[in-house]
This record gives sequence, C-alpha cells and structure tokens, in this order.
Amino acid sequence: MASVSLHAVSKSFGTHAVIQGVELQIDDGEFVVFVGPSGCGKSTLLRIVAGLVAPSSGIVAIGGDDVTDVPASRRGVAFVFQSYALYPHMSVARNIGFALETLGMARDAVSQKVLGVARMLKVDHLMDRRPRELSGGQRQRVAIGRALVRQPEIFLFDEPLSNLDSDLRMEMRLEIARLHTELKTTMIYVTHDQSEAMTLADRIVVLNHGRIEQVGTPQQLYHAPDNRFVAGFIGSPRMNFLNVSSRQEGDVAVIAGAGNLSLALTTGDAQSGIAEIGIRPEALRLVVEGEGRIACILERVEDLGHEHFGYCRISDGTVWVIRLPQAPLPDRIGKPAGLDFAGSAVYAFAADGRRVAAAARHVAEGPQP
Repeated sequence: MASVSLHAVSKSFGTHAVIQGVELQIDDGEFVVFVGPSGCGKSTLLRIVAGLVAPSSGIVAIGGDDVTDVPASRRGVAFVFQSYALYPHMSVARNIGFALETLGMARDAVSQKVLGVARMLKVDHLMDRRPRELSGGQRQRVAIGRALVRQPEIFLFDEPLSNLDSDLRMEMRLEIARLHTELKTTMIYVTHDQSEAMTLADRIVVLNHGRIEQVGTPQQLYHAPDNRFVAGFIGSPRMNFLNVSSRQEGDVAVIAGAGNLSLALTTGDAQSGIAEIGIRPEALRLVVEGEGRIACILERVEDLGHEHFGYCRISDGTVWVIRLPQAPLPDRIGKPAGLDFAGSAVYAFAADGRRVAAAARHVAEGPQP
C-alpha cells in the first residue's frame, strides 16, 4: 500500500510558519494535486512527504508506517523536479539508469529496465544523446524516466512542466495522465496551473498561507467552493466578485450593490450576513442598456478565435469578465450595457469569506435595474 497520511504537520523557518497544522489523507493509487498562490507552502509540503525537508512537528506516514524520521532514500518515493536536474555529462540512457547502477544492479538488467522505460516515454531513439542536445519536453521525459525506472511506490512532481511552452505542457499532461492510468501508482503533483490541476487530479488540495482551504474533486471545488478564496482561485478566468450591502428579513437576504444590483436571496439562515457575491464569467450574459440585473459599460473585447471575453466596468469601478458566445459589434464597445444571469449562478459570501451555500441556489427574483 502507498497511501500517504499527514497528521498535524507544521513547518517553520525561524519565526516564519510555512506549513500550519496540515491534516491530509491520500489513498493508494490516487492522483492528488497541490495548488495555491506562490509562497503558500505547496512545494514545502511535497518535500516534507519526500523526506527532503523535516517537519517542525507532526507525523508523516506512508503505507500506514510512520516515516517522519526515515531518510528520503528509504521512503519508496521518486521526485521529479521543476529544473529536470539531469547530469549534463551523461547520456540519456545513463541518466535514466544511474540510480540502478548505484544500487549495484547488473548491467544487463539495468539496460533492460532503462530500455523499457525509454520506450514507454518515447525517448528510446535518444539514448546516446546528452541533455544539452534535447528539447525541454525530451528533458522532462528523461527526468520522469529516471524516477520511473526505480518503480517507486509514490511519484512526487514539483511543477514539472512550468519551464515548457503551452503546446509541450499539454503534451506532457497527457503523458503523465497516461502513466498514472497504466501504473496505478500514487502521485502527488504541485502546480500553479489550474488546467493541470483540473485535468490531472482525482482530488485537488487548495493551500493558502500554509493551511488547507479545501480538498475535493475538481468539480466539487469548481461548483461548491467552501469559501471566497477557493471560489476565486479555481476557475479561469476567475470568478467575478462584487461588494454588496444586505439586510436580513427572516431567512431572506435583500441585497443591493453597484450597477443597480438588487436581489433577494433565500439563505435559510437569519444571520447570514452576506457581504459579497460572486458569479463566474460563463454564467453572465451581455444585454442591452436598461436590461439585465447589473448596469455596466463594455470596455474591451478579447477575440481568441475559439472564444471571446468581454470586460465590463460597473459603477464602483469593478471590472467583470464575461465569456461571450461571439464577439459583439464594434460599435457596442465603450457604450452602456447590462449583465444578466440566472439566480442559480450567484455565490454569496459572508464578511469572513465563508460561502453562504444556500444563497447560491435559492433566489427570489428582485427588481430589475
């Protein structure tokens, strides 16, 4: 079994707390992705699992065994770094097989294992080349092969694709997903790229300031974020937010905001205290001036060929992004317009950032602007 358990894991560098009381269970064979802003502690947490960084407190268990004080070389993990970390003077074949050589494995056995891994990663035609003769994507395949040849119980990836261009990132995402399907090995992957997280993960761990904000499947995090931070972090383009004022009338929050916004949200909570609402770009519809729920001015349109994004400024200066089915006529840019949306598209948040879940799904139609 290659499950991973973290219990009350913390890490401080001097007086600076990087990881704060993390509790996490990763099942055998699961693909888990750590995401969060720069400096949130995701790479440090990965290195704690690997044994490259010792926790200040807490317990790290692999396969049910406490490995908190076990050296990295004895944890049965393989680490793929962002920087590739290949030996520049060695061939592809030696880079992949060097770990097996140091273990004293027979040369023929090493060659057989290296060739099998190289074929799996489609680098078997590059065996005699040096790293400087390879493209970025080929170098990353070799780095993955070096980890794969050891047949570890757990693969750890620390932003392995961030140095690649967009096409290569997409190609390597497919390769890593294929490897996980074939090997059924536990994988933990750190990234700041939401596309990688959403497409690769069985579950995503969202980190912020060294704490876990939420753990769930990509769909759970996208459609049912626990708080304002997760709602704003997951999704591209990000969710639109608007500060609002609200008053409670029983379990109904009567909300007003910039752009003539007026809504009545059924919260089921007489003390909901809604301070902000959020709506995703794809849930918004651009309408003519005087219609819709929010008045705005369409300031800019980005035409990406396959999709279009409009940037609409509301009266308080907030700019909302809207995904458009097609580019609007040029004469609408710079002119007043309206934004409309279904009541079920509204996410509501209290002043402390927690989501008022019921408000997102029960909406009484308020007066139109």
